Amino acid sequence: MQALLIRRFVTKIKLSIVILSYNTKDLLVACLGSLEKVVKEVDFETIVVDNGSSDDSVEAIEKLKIKNFKLKIIRNRANLGFAAGNNIAKNFCRGEYVLFLNSDTLIKESTLRETIKYMEQNLGVGAMTCKIILPSGKFDRDARRSFPTPWIAFTHFSGLDRIFPKSKLFARYWYGYISPNSEHEVDVLEGAFFLTRRKVLDEVDWFDETYFLDGEDIDLSWRIKEAGYKIIYYPKVSIIHIKKASKKKPVKENKKRFTMAGVNSMEIFYKKRLWQKYPIFINVLA
Repeated sequence: MQALLIRRFVTKIKLSIVILSYNTKDLLVACLGSLEKVVKEVDFETIVVDNGSSDDSVEAIEKLKIKNFKLKIIRNRANLGFAAGNNIAKNFCRGEYVLFLNSDTLIKESTLRETIKYMEQNLGVGAMTCKIILPSGKFDRDARRSFPTPWIAFTHFSGLDRIFPKSKLFARYWYGYISPNSEHEVDVLEGAFFLTRRKVLDEVDWFDETYFLDGEDIDLSWRIKEAGYKIIYYPKVSIIHIKKASKKKPVKENKKRFTMAGVNSMEIFYKKRLWQKYPIFINVLA
């Protein structure tokens, strides 16, 4: 699990943007290009953690000539998964704030400036996200989610939240009863745009590496709220998310682990965070 640091700058800055990359060369280049356009909004550094890509992603971004762009590149020797891959950046982040950003996203104007401004004006907020838009123009419902308690998990996986998308009783997983244009407190943020404070990350000990892929954003959100901080969905600014493009399946290694990651992550989360909160007959059914 050792990483080879290719390039390193040591500075004191406002924001560290961590981008985990796995065989998404073209998307990664486009993401960095979108960041270049907003480089004057906030004093930020960009840390690209490559998770053992085989598509020359590192070589491609090394060739980029971006002015006034603080770039660090960390090269993992293998695919460590989302949680462990992002945690590699821990020793290299110099920002007061940390933004976990998917490589398949495009940052829009004002998003970095306004979200950092919001965090600085609301000290009780431990993490936040913006409105996340799919290439089709539709809202990415995973931008804001509730914790998958037995009832919420049942309504979601049974499809009841699709049948009654505006119901406060049945549509709680995606907050379907609250307009995506309304700012509000939520349980879970999507890892595509997860902005938090460095001190909060250190307090809750970053991502839980028990999760290989999926579930780690739910678990981190849980621990941030458990520590007494609010988590906010802030739709006044937005990004574009090319959904699932950053989750390419491993070509050779970890195929079984990748396939079972979603199921395993929900099982891990329930046993870690919810098992002791419910009677045994509920746990058996969950």
